[in-house]
Amino acid sequence: MLSKKSKYAIKALIALAKNYGNSAPLRISTISEEEKIPRKFLEAILVELRNNGLVHSKMGASGGYYLAKHPQEIVLSQIIRISGGPIAMLPCVSLNFYETCEECVSEATCGLHDVMLEVREATIRILSKTSLSDMLEREENLRKKFGVK
Repeated sequence: MLSKKSKYAIKALIALAKNYGNSAPLRISTISEEEKIPRKFLEAILVELRNNGLVHSKMGASGGYYLAKHPQEIVLSQIIRISGGPIAMLPCVSLNFYETCEECVSEATCGLHDVMLEVREATIRILSKTSLSDMLEREENLRKKFGVK
């Protein structure tokens, strides 16, 4: 399951992607209000994203945050890993958060482990090719489909 922190990080980055190319960065308060992300939590997330090179910040009255890369260059798998969320559904198949399953006798002969490895690989494949630009396009297509502005 996607952690709340990862979900908020994705939402914040999509907001910044919508603003990409504008001369004025987005303020934390604007992102927080529009995306319904608690401000203090958002501040911590943006600092982490900045420390990992996905966003830059500008201080002062006209300050705020902006993407450090083109939205096409930032993919969902990268965001989820930076924000500390595992991609795998079980810890015994996780690449970055591996843990053995207490109830499992043998990973090598566990059918659930084998299936979840396939699920992890498929998930990583999708998340690694889905960029912020792709997310913006999907949102636009869904708005058109459902007649939402």
